[in-house]
Amino acid sequence: MKIETKRLVLRKPEDTDVERIFLLDSNPEVMKYIGVPVLTDINESRNVIRMIQKQYEENGVGRLGVVEKESGQLIGWSGLKLLTHETNGYQNVLELGYRFLPESWGKGYAVEAGIASLDYGFNDLNAEVIYAYAHSEHQVSNHILRKLGFEKTSEFEEPDGICFWYELKREKYKSNENDY
Repeated sequence: MKIETKRLVLRKPEDTDVERIFLLDSNPEVMKYIGVPVLTDINESRNVIRMIQKQYEENGVGRLGVVEKESGQLIGWSGLKLLTHETNGYQNVLELGYRFLPESWGKGYAVEAGIASLDYGFNDLNAEVIYAYAHSEHQVSNHILRKLGFEKTSEFEEPDGICFWYELKREKYKSNENDY
């Protein structure tokens, strides 16, 4: 599983990604709107990687590590996963998510990786609808989802606050392949 865009390579997370994943998930700024505590032990990152690898084994889909072509560094993750636990009344649906290191913020990588993931979901997985959600106060993430074409359809409460629920239907998705 590997997707290439103009500036990025999206691929399954590898055991060698553990230090970069720890850098990501131990950063309070990155984790501010996630609703889970920052990681404090690199072994927790090994478990995260194993969990994502297990999602591929069990569901055939999971988040992808995002590597910046220019630097060759893992800068975050993006992609689809099957929501196996009910979220906002939905279960067993595809959900788009992403998380990036602060030094890669503001460069359009979340949108570029999001487009690649949506193309994969609609074209390769033949999805009819893809969902996403973001904390109501996370203005940047909500902006990214709207830019990708998602429409806010509801709100729901998480322990750390209100989240906006989004959906993007196949017939409303316009591939932006020329954008990446």
